[in-house]
Amino acid sequence: MLLKDLPLRVTALTSAVLLVVPAALVLLVPRRLASGLDRLMPDAALLQSFAARPAQPPPVLWQQRLGPADAERHWRAQRRLWWQFWGPHGDAGAYLVFSAPPTEQLPADGLRVDDLIVVAPSPLARQLLQEQLKLRRRPPKGLDLRCSQALLQQEAVHWNPAALAQMLGPLAPLAMTLQQGCLSLRSESASLLWQGEAEASPDAHAAAPDRLGVPSLPLNPSAAQPLELRGKRLDLLLRGLLSTALLRTALAERYGLGAEQLRRLQAAPFSLRLQAQPKGAYRAGLQLLVRLPGERKLWERWLLDLSTALEQQGLTRLKPQPALSLWNREDGAVVGGWRWLAADQLLLFLGPNPVQAPTLQAPAEGDWQLVVQPKSLEALQLLPPGLPVVVKRASQLVLLGRGSGSTALAGRLELR
Repeated sequence: MLLKDLPLRVTALTSAVLLVVPAALVLLVPRRLASGLDRLMPDAALLQSFAARPAQPPPVLWQQRLGPADAERHWRAQRRLWWQFWGPHGDAGAYLVFSAPPTEQLPADGLRVDDLIVVAPSPLARQLLQEQLKLRRRPPKGLDLRCSQALLQQEAVHWNPAALAQMLGPLAPLAMTLQQGCLSLRSESASLLWQGEAEASPDAHAAAPDRLGVPSLPLNPSAAQPLELRGKRLDLLLRGLLSTALLRTALAERYGLGAEQLRRLQAAPFSLRLQAQPKGAYRAGLQLLVRLPGERKLWERWLLDLSTALEQQGLTRLKPQPALSLWNREDGAVVGGWRWLAADQLLLFLGPNPVQAPTLQAPAEGDWQLVVQPKSLEALQLLPPGLPVVVKRASQLVLLGRGSGSTALAGRLELR
């Protein structure tokens, strides 16, 4: 049967479907309003989206990059989101990114990236970004694609290894499983809540992990314990520390911690905490409680090797109790030690002998839980200087994680 032989109403119905359905899909599925964001992400160490609030005064960054008059004019025209990002060298300053019509004249140090205007912090920064944008980029996949979608739809933040190194400094290896990630942000009273994911490798394209629920704050936080990290596997910390052959060799040769002990430790449940010290030579003591797998004799042999290494460094051992070993300097100050709390639980500590030992309590949800009092740590001068100001001024931070290669994240930052 030929098309011309069909009844007129059937032909008209078919034509209507062919015309209406694509039009409906265009209306129902919004296009990506800032497609240029995909091109900027590879050059952004840290990229954050913000809700536009044109009824309020323009943010400081807008005034710095555009000047008072142009900042006011562009700010009043914003309706949904705007962005800022830092390049691989964070000290160069932040880039301002916002949507604007194609007819809009570019500001000084500005360039157009598809449907976005990007204003660089300096002429040199503009030139460097322009050169990078000439490179061919592969389309975003996996985590990058999900982060791009989040940044276009809501307030969110995306980071890569360069940003993590800038924020955490020498502590960055401890966050090896969180090298690249994305968090969706929202406010609730005086708290900032986030949910998202992170990857151990920037090139990973795994499926999104199941979401974690936002944790609640501890009911009675102790000012004497400004940091506590509890986890099901010590591999969370060891992975980054053992990423270099030089450190693995030093642990084996100087402290007798060989491949077999490290392999067993990776699966050990642990509790790590800082204990503030109001008096004495230390601002805080570090305590690590581990449930050791395998026979206790294996670990006692390792402690003997460790004792020999410490004695060779000029430290003196005291045993006030059978299960307790303290190590002193020549001036008699205790620098650390260890204590057996049970047949398979060993407490290692730096600083004075803990009056009250931590407990091995598994996180209520997820594989690990970090509880921090940033304001207290900042007072002790123990926070990495590269952390954002909003984190440094927070009274409490709780962060949950689940997974290793691909990690689901959820947290709460108390701003009061």
